[in-house]
Amino acid sequence: AREVESRTPRERFVVPIRSGRAWTVPAGHLCRIVVIEGPQVADFNVWHRHNPRERFWASRTRQLYGTHVTTFDRLWSCLPYLRPMLTITNDTIHYGIDEDGAGCHDLLGTRCDPYVTKVLNGEEFDFTCHSNLVRAVAPYRLTEFDVHDVLNIFMVTGLRRDGRYFAKASPAKTGDFFEFFAEMDLLCALSTCPGGDISAQIFGPERGDPLATCRPLAVEVYQPAGRLLAGWTPAPPADYRSLHGLRSPTA
Repeated sequence: AREVESRTPRERFVVPIRSGRAWTVPAGHLCRIVVIEGPQVADFNVWHRHNPRERFWASRTRQLYGTHVTTFDRLWSCLPYLRPMLTITNDTIHYGIDEDGAGCHDLLGTRCDPYVTKVLNGEEFDFTCHSNLVRAVAPYRLTEFDVHDVLNIFMVTGLRRDGRYFAKASPAKTGDFFEFFAEMDLLCALSTCPGGDISAQIFGPERGDPLATCRPLAVEVYQPAGRLLAGWTPAPPADYRSLHGLRSPTA
């Protein structure tokens, strides 16, 4: 992953503020989410390109690595597949755990959505991360029911002593990136969060419009040199062959 001279650019595009985009990453390729105009949080979903029932499982990934992920951690797929979908190969944030117990690249929370916005704020808003992801995957014949719990890239979060969730402003700077290696053919989707860099309050009586803190992000896809993939093959699904204790009536 660090041999940047041994890779070929295959695709690059920019995701505008408060929008979403889906794209494919072939197995054995690298993908970067790049900060281009200052801090911005991204909500990320991922599926097996040829079988969208196999998708990212946030809670199992959290159990395996912790509440926040970084270089060499993997995102795992849901049951009954349970295998690594991607491996994080480079994370320039290097945040670690701060004095409040918070970390970056969040698996604690989930995406903002229009339903909770209506419940908490009494407002209709169509550009939440959930809605952005719904629009992004529609060209791939996926629907709202396929959008799932996210990885919040560039987002700093933690739990207070009373167990309640909190978030801090993103520390990302122009030029920072989050890079991963595709362990299988992937369909990815990303929302540039309407909360921007999460420096403004978005719920409650003191909420404001964080539009001024919203910025675009770039996505880059690379093909590494073939010699770097020598001996690598995609992981097979988990090799569980029983039937959960069920037996056929004719057995």
